[in-house]
This record gives sequence, C-alpha cells and structure tokens, in this order.
Amino acid sequence: MKHDRTQSLREAIGKYLKEEKLERKLNEHKLIGMWQELMGPTIASRTAQMFIKKKTLYVNMNSAPLKQELNMSKAKVLKLIHKKVGVDIIDDVKFL
Repeated sequence: MKHDRTQSLREAIGKYLKEEKLERKLNEHKLIGMWQELMGPTIASRTAQMFIKKKTLYVNMNSAPLKQELNMSKAKVLKLIHKKVGVDIIDDVKFL
C-alpha cells in the first residue's frame, strides 16, 4: 500500500525556502516591492532608496518635512507593514 505524500507546489516551495533559509530574504524583497502599495504614490515618489539590515528598514526620503512626519508616525507605519506583509520581517523603520 502506497503512502500519499503529495503536497501542493506552494507547500513544497515554502518548505524549500524555510530549509534553505531564503524565506526571510524573499519577504524582505516583497516588502520593498510593495512600498508604493503600502504607503501610497505620494510617499513612494519621495522615496529615494530603501534597504533592510538587521531587521531594520532604512528609507531614504527626498523631503525633509515628510521624513519628519513619517518619523513621528513610525509605530503606525510598522503596524501597517506587519499587517500587509503578514510576517514580522522588520522590527524598526528609520527614515533618513
């Protein structure tokens, strides 16, 4: 009697990513790719550069007033990121 070991492609890829420790990096790229959807076109158009290092998202802004406003709303931005991305891939966000 054969054992049924079938799994969906999504499950197989997810398992592979976890085993190879690639899932985190994939989620980081997903977050950066979703920036305009998360923050809207106005903030996205004022974003010069983004990167993630040691669970901190660094966002280089072209507008000093917007940077100051986002720094004051850091907790709200983090909550939105965690809700939309679905995993806690970052612990902090710094607007530069």
